[in-house]
Amino acid sequence: MEDKDSRKIILEKIRAARTGQEARLKTSFPKPVTDPSLYQDDFEDPPELAFARNLTLVKGKFAYCPNNKELTLALRILFHEQTWGKIFCAEPAIRDILKKAGIPSFDDLSKIDEAQAAVTGCEYLVARTGSVMVSSAQGSGRRIFAHAPVHIIIGHTSQMVNELREALSAIKGKYGEMPSQVSLITGPSRTADIEKTLVMGAHGPRELYVFLLNDQ
Repeated sequence: MEDKDSRKIILEKIRAARTGQEARLKTSFPKPVTDPSLYQDDFEDPPELAFARNLTLVKGKFAYCPNNKELTLALRILFHEQTWGKIFCAEPAIRDILKKAGIPSFDDLSKIDEAQAAVTGCEYLVARTGSVMVSSAQGSGRRIFAHAPVHIIIGHTSQMVNELREALSAIKGKYGEMPSQVSLITGPSRTADIEKTLVMGAHGPRELYVFLLNDQ
């Protein structure tokens, strides 16, 4: 009889402890603050300058081009200095830019494994973090953003936003709904999982270039 009573007391204590723990878990986190007035932009610099600074801080490479002529020249110089033989580009507008710069490219997705560099556009550029938003709706396919060892992005000043929330709102408005894949690229791919040593390009491009064309 005593054993049964003891077992009952222990079970009641366990239930009480669990109930108390659940109550603490439910009330341990404050409700999120959604008042937009608390998140005002505090940029002292123009967003283009903030983007360039934050991109370079995460080891990305940046070039500002005030017009199409300067963009063509900058691309021509970059590809002349590098030894990339096979350039993937599937976006017609970007291919036209490469053609004007005298840079050959291919758009056959079945040969994407052969690409030494990929050139794409972007959806938006986030100044706060120096990040580039890309999506599956651009026409480059899903794999290319993380597959090519070198990723070159051509963006426009009209695509610059201060905050990530602005980019998310804009891309949803642009397509009416979110594309099936939306990615945020912040610098080259990196990992420190292997012996706590930083390795570039472990899970994606080891180099990231952003050319910003002034179109405003």
